[in-house]
This record gives sequence, structure tokens and C-alpha cells, in this order.
Amino acid sequence: MKSSNIGGQAVLEGIMMKHKEDYAVAVRKPDGEILVSKETYKSIVHRWKKLTEIPFIRGVFNFIDSMVLGMKTLTYSASFFEEEEGKELTEKEAEKQEKKESLLMGATVAFSMVMAVAIFMVLPYFLSSLLEEYIPSYGVRTVIEGFVRIGIFILYVLLISRMEDIQRTFMYHGAEHKCINCIEHGLPLTVENVRSSSRQHKRCGTSFLFLVLAVSILMLILVRAETPVMRIVIRIVLLPVIAGISYEFLKLAGRSENPVVNLLSKPGLAIQKITTKEPDDGMIEVAIQAVEAVFDWRAYEAENFHTAADH
Repeated sequence: MKSSNIGGQAVLEGIMMKHKEDYAVAVRKPDGEILVSKETYKSIVHRWKKLTEIPFIRGVFNFIDSMVLGMKTLTYSASFFEEEEGKELTEKEAEKQEKKESLLMGATVAFSMVMAVAIFMVLPYFLSSLLEEYIPSYGVRTVIEGFVRIGIFILYVLLISRMEDIQRTFMYHGAEHKCINCIEHGLPLTVENVRSSSRQHKRCGTSFLFLVLAVSILMLILVRAETPVMRIVIRIVLLPVIAGISYEFLKLAGRSENPVVNLLSKPGLAIQKITTKEPDDGMIEVAIQAVEAVFDWRAYEAENFHTAADH
């Protein structure tokens, strides 16, 4: 089966769907109306577009792009739920505010990446190094470090999943997956068909993050350093390589039904049971509108499942 190559993300009371360079954000406004905004996204390396096509390198840039676009669309969706300021901004004030928000978004992305490296890469190393007196083997400690890293990730997901706003976001995340699964299984994109589709998908960002943590175990066993400082440096320097390998596997998993690939995909799919929840029909309607703004699912299904293009 040919992958649809649709990607997406849950936002505040809505969903962003992306196909090629086009993306659309559908948001359920407080008054119940669904507003859909479609735009074109320029990659951070759009001047050197070929970088996003080179295997094992493209994964790094695609990950950063997804972070930037994710923050942008989250900020956009949140704007519908902010308190009214009581006055309309002039064109100059709006431009100034947009620049301020852009700088804030860039700083937030940078800070998030630094914190992620500190919590998920550096902290587990320090914790596992405390076992050196009892476990002299660096290889064994590295494996333990990897499982500590995965444990921190799962604990983090479990903790945030208890927040009410996050629970609704996870429901929209489920609606996103269900829409893509519905299309990729040759079913017309209706509320009924989406509702009965799976909320787990092998190309999910949750699976990507789990793969990064799992692949890091193998890479850090193969690439060693003697001093604690160099070991920390290696954990940071190798991240782009680890992300590149993980991205390629994720792309392969999205278009393959190979038993080995399916087996390796299972842990990520299992964690998606936490990061996705069953959506209601209203959320599914939002997801469908986001998909239809950027993707011709009828043509895709006609080509891949020999169905009529006028469902």
C-alpha cells in the first residue's frame, strides 16, 4: 500500500494536517463554529531543499520543522481562547505583536530542545553512572541508562495525560490518527468510518520519540568515550544521527507490513494508547475538515484501492 504521506498534530480544540508543503488548521471555536485556515509552510532549509530529501539527514530537518510548525499552529489555535483585550490592534501594533510572538516561539522551541536533551539524554547518564561501583561494565550501564530514559519518557507522558486540557488534546490526537487510518484502509472519509478506525498509527510522533530513545541505546554502546565529559558530549553530538536513523525507520514502517517491522513498531504503538484517546464525533468532524483542506483522499483511494473517485 502506498503511504498517504499525510502528517498531523493535535492543537488546542483542533487539528493541524499537513501534506507536502500545505498545511491546514481546523479549530472548533468557543461558539461551536469550525474555522479552517490553510497555508504553505516553508522549511527552515527551504533554500537548500535537497537537504530534506537526503536519507538519514532529512530526519533532523523534518523534526525541527515539525517542532516549529507545531508551536506555530498551537499558538494560532490558542488565540481563539484568549480573553478579549478590549481593543483592536492597529496594523503597526499587530505587526509588532507578530514579531514578538515569532521571537517567543523561536525561544520556546530552543528552550524545549535544550530541556529535552537535559532530561532525556544527560539525566539518565548521571543516574546510571551512580551504579559504576556496583556495575563496572560500561555496556551494561548504557543499557540500564537506556531503559531509565524510556522510563522517564513514559512517566512524563502518564503525568501530563492526567491534565484535563491534555486529555482533550489526546482525544484530538486520536481523531487525527483515525482519519489517516480510515483513508489508508480505503474507506470513505465519513464520521462513521473514522469512528471505527484505529487510533494508533506507525508514523506517529510518539513512535518517533520512542525510536530515538531505543536507537540511542545501540548507538551509545557502539560509540564510546573514556571520560564523563566526553560521554555527555557524545550523547548530544549523536542526537542528529539517532534522529536520522529513527526517521528512516518510521518512513519504512508507514509503508511496510513486514512482520519484523511490525514487531519493532509495537512498543511505539503501545505508548500511543496513552497519547491518544477516543474522540467524540465533533472532534472527528474537525479532523475531517483539516484533512480535506490539504488532501484529495478520493483520488488517493481511487488510485490505491480502485474505488470510485466520487464517493
